[in-house]
Amino acid sequence: MLDFSSLLLAAALSGTCLAVTMFAIWFTAPRARFVLTVACGILVLVAHVILFWRYTKEPDPLLCQIALALLSLGFLILCISAMQYLGVPDHRRAVVPTLAAMAICAALTFLGLDGVGFIVTYATVTVLLSTIGAMFWVNGSHDRRILLVVSFLSGTCALSFALCGMVLLAKAQWTLGVAPDNWAERLNSVVAVACMTGLGALTLSLHHLQAQIELKAETMTDPLTGLMNRRGLTSLHGERSFGPFTAIVMFDLDHFKRTNDIYGHPIGDQVLCRFAAVIRKYARTGVDAFRLGGEEFAVVMSRMTEERAYDLASKIGVAFGTEIVASPLGPLRSTVSGGIGFGGTDGSSLDEVLAEADAALYAAKRAGRNCVISRKRMGKAEPVEPALRSA
Repeated sequence: MLDFSSLLLAAALSGTCLAVTMFAIWFTAPRARFVLTVACGILVLVAHVILFWRYTKEPDPLLCQIALALLSLGFLILCISAMQYLGVPDHRRAVVPTLAAMAICAALTFLGLDGVGFIVTYATVTVLLSTIGAMFWVNGSHDRRILLVVSFLSGTCALSFALCGMVLLAKAQWTLGVAPDNWAERLNSVVAVACMTGLGALTLSLHHLQAQIELKAETMTDPLTGLMNRRGLTSLHGERSFGPFTAIVMFDLDHFKRTNDIYGHPIGDQVLCRFAAVIRKYARTGVDAFRLGGEEFAVVMSRMTEERAYDLASKIGVAFGTEIVASPLGPLRSTVSGGIGFGGTDGSSLDEVLAEADAALYAAKRAGRNCVISRKRMGKAEPVEPALRSA
């Protein structure tokens, strides 16, 4: 059976190995800042364990203050790493209360109430670990099974620290003079080693999962405009059954090849980005925009009547017609043509709706461009807005 000192040393060794692994991962993927933060937090906790082990051998009030401060600081850093990973803003919500608790603990320990200092620190750590578990469960958008395990381990570790504080509180041990040594402390050492090792392994899993998500996002995003690309369209809507209130609008910038030939490709890229920006202005829930390639774009609209889809597509065309791109040859204003396809009452595939939208788009081109046509308006092309200077 391991004694208390052996448990502490085992925790320090486990934490050191885990921190080294985290640093190695961060060196290979510097963008994963939360991994670096986790490694720093674990190293701080290792320093706490070593100093606490020393305190069990040679009790000293200053050593006690430093060890307790490092315990709170280490879990604060881990809490910040969770906020980084989950994109939770305003770290001050965790930093300010923790620093205040650390100051109170230092003052109590300095006054000789080291038992109360331990209770305050254990309460602080319990809150931080509970916060980590709650944040992952509430804000996480990845595999819920992984998040459930993270929340469970954080909660279990929090409970073990809470038990340590409750034992001291129940025994009214306000002044200790030595390191606390009871069944809760021993249980906490075992649970902390197990939970921290598990959380470290899950951090690796979360890092791998995040890398996969980022890679998938990159493969589905057009690097020039920031819109999703054709692969993104297929991924999101490829298996979808399009009903009568779901539309796809295909847009094609008019005479875009001439724009590139006369004004140059950099100006052409600016025109594409301007159109993408116009689409974003009209984006809302149920409206997804994509750049299919070249000067072709698509907008998927859900819960739309034909009139509403036509009005929205026309507004996009009107807004783009007012955009002016500065060029060495003078201001450039371009236009766009659009075609709308709808799903059927029995459900239509993505390819079927795209084909209908493409046919309507070609009808708009034949009608003189700078207009939007839907299936019910094939022969009723209405100019969106005359261009002052069309490319």
